[in-house]
Amino acid sequence: MVHGRQDERAAIAALVDEAWASRGGALVVRGLPGVGKSTLLDDAVARSEGMQVLRTAGIESESPLAFAALHRLLRPLMPRAGSLPEPQARALRAAFGEIASDGVDRFLIFLAALSLLADAAEDGPVLAVVDDAQWLDEVSAAALLFVARRLDAERVALLFAARDGDERRFDSADLPGIVLSGLDEAAAAAVLAECSGVEVPAEVAGELVRGTGGNPLALVELAGSLSVDQLAGTSRLPARLPLTAGVERAFLDRYRSLPESARTWLLVAAADDAGAAAVVRAAARALGAGGDGLEVAEQSGLLSVQDGQLKLRHPLVRSAVYGAAPGQLRRQVHRALADALAGEHNRDRRVWHLSAAAEEPDPAVAAELDQVADRARRRGGHEAAVAAWERAAGLSTDAAAKAAFLHAAAGSAWLAGQPVRARALNDVALDAATDPGLRADAALLRARIEWNTGSLQQGHHLVLEGAREVAPADPVRARQMAMFAAALASFGGGADGGVSPVSLATEPEDGAPARQRCCWNLLVGFHHVRCGELEEGAAVLRAAYADGASLEDADQDLLPNLGVAAMLLGDDREYLQYHRLLLARARSTGAYVLALYALTRRGLADFVTGSWGNARAAATEALQLARGTGQAGLAAYPLAMLALLDAVQQDEGFAGHLAEAEDVAGGRQLGTLGGMAHDVLLWAKALRSGQADTAFHHLAQLQLPGMQYLTAIDRVEAAVRSGRPEQAAAWLDDLRRYAAATGNAWPAAAVAHGQALLAEGAGAEALYLAALERHRSSLRVFDRARTQLAYGEFLRRARRRVDARVHLQAALDTFTDLGARAWAERAGQELRASGRTARKRDPSTTAALTPQELQVAGLVQQGLSNREAAAQLFLSPRTIDFHLRNVFAKLGISTRAELIRRRLEGNASGGA
Repeated sequence: MVHGRQDERAAIAALVDEAWASRGGALVVRGLPGVGKSTLLDDAVARSEGMQVLRTAGIESESPLAFAALHRLLRPLMPRAGSLPEPQARALRAAFGEIASDGVDRFLIFLAALSLLADAAEDGPVLAVVDDAQWLDEVSAAALLFVARRLDAERVALLFAARDGDERRFDSADLPGIVLSGLDEAAAAAVLAECSGVEVPAEVAGELVRGTGGNPLALVELAGSLSVDQLAGTSRLPARLPLTAGVERAFLDRYRSLPESARTWLLVAAADDAGAAAVVRAAARALGAGGDGLEVAEQSGLLSVQDGQLKLRHPLVRSAVYGAAPGQLRRQVHRALADALAGEHNRDRRVWHLSAAAEEPDPAVAAELDQVADRARRRGGHEAAVAAWERAAGLSTDAAAKAAFLHAAAGSAWLAGQPVRARALNDVALDAATDPGLRADAALLRARIEWNTGSLQQGHHLVLEGAREVAPADPVRARQMAMFAAALASFGGGADGGVSPVSLATEPEDGAPARQRCCWNLLVGFHHVRCGELEEGAAVLRAAYADGASLEDADQDLLPNLGVAAMLLGDDREYLQYHRLLLARARSTGAYVLALYALTRRGLADFVTGSWGNARAAATEALQLARGTGQAGLAAYPLAMLALLDAVQQDEGFAGHLAEAEDVAGGRQLGTLGGMAHDVLLWAKALRSGQADTAFHHLAQLQLPGMQYLTAIDRVEAAVRSGRPEQAAAWLDDLRRYAAATGNAWPAAAVAHGQALLAEGAGAEALYLAALERHRSSLRVFDRARTQLAYGEFLRRARRRVDARVHLQAALDTFTDLGARAWAERAGQELRASGRTARKRDPSTTAALTPQELQVAGLVQQGLSNREAAAQLFLSPRTIDFHLRNVFAKLGISTRAELIRRRLEGNASGGA
């Protein structure tokens, strides 16, 4: 029975009620050991009439076993797995060891878990209960947190309990939670009376609460150890009471009072807390413990046997018993458990017990751990793979094998979203490695960690050094690494003493595969751009495009760098195409991190080409995905893009997005995205300011040449309006050279626009007309509208009001469609000043859609089912259905066929 806890029980009841109302959610119950977390979870289950209840718990000894806890939770639902999209079903079965796999994306498994729970909830609300979350194996914890953050329209309540103050933590700070404190005097008295049968006076209960902090477990122990007179208040309480931290000692004292046979049973159960009675029985008997020992252990109250499972009374029993055993005895117990674990399904658990039994390096066990790690990696359990490879390195006697194990562990740590751990492991591997290929791979991984999450300069240096070292032994590896170095240099990476990446690589021979030719052309093209030889670089990078068109699926890791090439050249069509292709492939395969990459990079192209709904949808989804990786820095750029969109659309979310972006980026190195996020935020501040001097101040601080070109019209206008024509002219000279080298229409249009601002009379008009002509070949509709507005203003000031109206109305129409409120207001004022009232336009069909609704609508327009759309957006089908109903209501339609016929703003899904 639960005593007290009215507020906590109400919070859990509210979570359950929301699930019944198709508003899924999660709640984390936190507290110190013994404070009653498990009791609250049991109470929630007891009150869950009409719900499907699923339970699992973290088990300390299973923490290295990938997906162990998730498998226990979802095992009752696995007969439903056949209803999942085939890639999800296959990934989930591979994760649970039901089928073999060469490798699956971990987030595809996470999505499958969400889909399976949502599917079960179609039959009735689901209560999923997770106890001892601090001891979940890491990949199960990541999967359950992924699910918790995406519960929306699902009838699923996810309830966690996690211990505070433990060495292992359950990282759930972004989820709703309650923290359990000790019981008050009335509740404590009720607990004591229930356990002892004695009515406890308020003064005695108060003293015991003060002595134990109101910890329920401590109170229960006291109820059994104090006399009736002491509890009734007729005798004095002892001078020293067991405090919360002393409960473990009480368990240990009880354990030590038992005969050796019973102690053996308890120690074996503590060492193998999976609790299979047959396994523990075989190991205990191998250690000389008879069946009478189990009976005595049960009689002590420290252990019970239920349905073939041995359960210790409390996790503190486990830590007390195991922690007090001498090391040699623990190793003997693990050896006995390894011998008791037979069968293919127990092979990983058996190897871990062998590992725990090893006192000295053991190459045979290390080799088995290598296989355990590889199996975990192929199932998506990278955290488990890290633990296995790291332990294998510790048991290895061969230096080369040790280095290889540590590098493999580092690679899995990186894929698990643990860059700090990956860096530390890889550094040790790199120091120990002697094989040129392994050293090159380790150098590339180390550089990759830096350029994604740390220092761009350091990443550039590391990959350049790696290319230099491996070049004599492996020209293909050297060419690829040199290409990465050249790409990083184009983002502002250091020059490294003037060493040219091209000098570290050789041109592929005639007839070499398209991948090698593409890599070479990217390398040479990036190098030309870095050296200011843009015209030469443009020609070579466009040759890389041609090679890229014939790449095989296995070669598509070059796609991101082809996207970089398109960005450097300002080639909007190619840039959008490469990132649409990346995103489509990421969605179709469930590649979560690749989807995050593609969404993040394509957002700016959507913005400059006027697909602002798409840009907002991409940034919103990228922000959700970034938060799901556990790497806070990845959220900075999507937040910056949202701030930019807020600035141009005068959205009230600007201040919040700006502050959060600056908070995330502040004091944190962001790799290649650092400079981009910095410049996008400056652009956003400039656009939001509405003041020429303030805008100039921000835009003059832009760091990246590419961003300086993208913002050309804003920069030149700010310079001219703030009385700095010389600076405007200098910027235009640089932009003119860029336009000539790339042959793109949009920079040429921006040059003509800027020159018109600096010119007068007929010369200005000719330049405006030239700019508009060049805009005809450009995708940048916002820039075109800006020129139309500026030209209309020029014509109105020249008293050519009739001529002005055409351009002002066209500008106003575009600004209205985009939601560019400040510019629309300015164009409307100019139009009224020209003597015409602005004609009203029908609101955009997508104006009222949220970013996620726009994405859902875009996928449905491609003919995807709700289930297929859910797989691509990392959501559940029920959430897709919820958003689709909103889309229908907002657009005034009732069928998918009507939606397919309706024109939306571009294709927000990022598909073909």
